[in-house]
Amino acid sequence: MSARTEKLALRQYLLRKRDDMSFELKKILSQKIHQNLKQSSIFNDAKRIAFYYSIGSEVMTEEMVTESMKTKEVSLPKIIDGQLTFKKITDLKKLENGPFEIMEPHDNCETVSEHDLIIVPSIAITRLGDRLGYGHGYYDRYLEKTDSKTLTLTFAQQIIKSIPTTENDIKIDWIVTEDESFQTN
Repeated sequence: MSARTEKLALRQYLLRKRDDMSFELKKILSQKIHQNLKQSSIFNDAKRIAFYYSIGSEVMTEEMVTESMKTKEVSLPKIIDGQLTFKKITDLKKLENGPFEIMEPHDNCETVSEHDLIIVPSIAITRLGDRLGYGHGYYDRYLEKTDSKTLTLTFAQQIIKSIPTTENDIKIDWIVTEDESFQTN
């Protein structure tokens, strides 16, 4: 079985598992993850942060984004001509519904190309930083061209032993769950 086929099956299984989590539990765990994020040195030292706006059963990030805008330069992803770019936001009212039903910044928001920290969505991750994303490759292509530190917010149940990888996959530097915050090996 190819790595691509294995990833697809793993992605479907883990998304179903995450989707089965109740809204109440997801909210409680997201708040714990937010607290652990605020206590991490990688987050506290960063002045320019690229977040993502959560969808579906992802760790809820709206409160994290709103709070971070008070003290940091925050940008969110936007797909332009098939490429991931980040645009600075100062208000959640400057968001619109984009592809994949993800809230993203308006076109007239300032493009940001330098970040101290990029917070990357994931479906699963290993303790070594191997990440399973949604399979479109936007983040891997973007991260290949930057030296920014990376971090993923994930529920502890989404940390798994291994993920099939290819040469295009970019490892994540830090992981924050409801239980812990750590740098990958």
